Amino acid sequence: MSITLYDYWRSSASYRLRIALNLLDIPYDRVVVDLSKGRHKDPENLSRNPQGLVPTLDIDGVEMTQSLAVVEYLNETHSAGLLPGDPKGRARVRAISYAIAMEIHPVCNVSVARFATENSGGTLAMKDWMQAFIPKGLAAVELMLDHPSTGRFSHGDHVTMADICLVPQLYNAARWECDLSGLNQINAVANRLCDIDAFAAAHPDLNT
Repeated sequence: MSITLYDYWRSSASYRLRIALNLLDIPYDRVVVDLSKGRHKDPENLSRNPQGLVPTLDIDGVEMTQSLAVVEYLNETHSAGLLPGDPKGRARVRAISYAIAMEIHPVCNVSVARFATENSGGTLAMKDWMQAFIPKGLAAVELMLDHPSTGRFSHGDHVTMADICLVPQLYNAARWECDLSGLNQINAVANRLCDIDAFAAAHPDLNT
């Protein structure tokens, strides 16, 4: 049965799923939903993703949405180890993942940022909005990584869901020219992750 990922190259949520699928060596077909042209609001996309978002993963006869829910599904069905085996470890990895995907990402979603800037009376540019929230959010993640359980990666020496969330957010930070020079823990982990083929192959520049 073929697997189809409906995504957009610059979407960080889609980027997460490309990383996860690559890590598990799961072949898939990509169907682009062009956010820049509003295709996410087309009836075809809404029929598979009622929120009008990307990504959607068509796998095992089911269309799945919400990237972290899909990552957990892939983890469970492929014994991938993307979440630690112990409850405390799982809680920590989820906390780091959620700090990125549920705190930084929603505020910095382009639709949110566009609404804020368009209604600011000209006092805010898109970059201003992103630079106000992304560094603040990542500074908190940096403190979360200042922990004995941090190893080569966000949690120990095995790639987890937290790493899958971290790298796409750093891509967005770079895109908006955020200063990440003081985030030593994050930068060290990210440099190691970017040397992994599954992460490199998922990069937006290779998936336009």
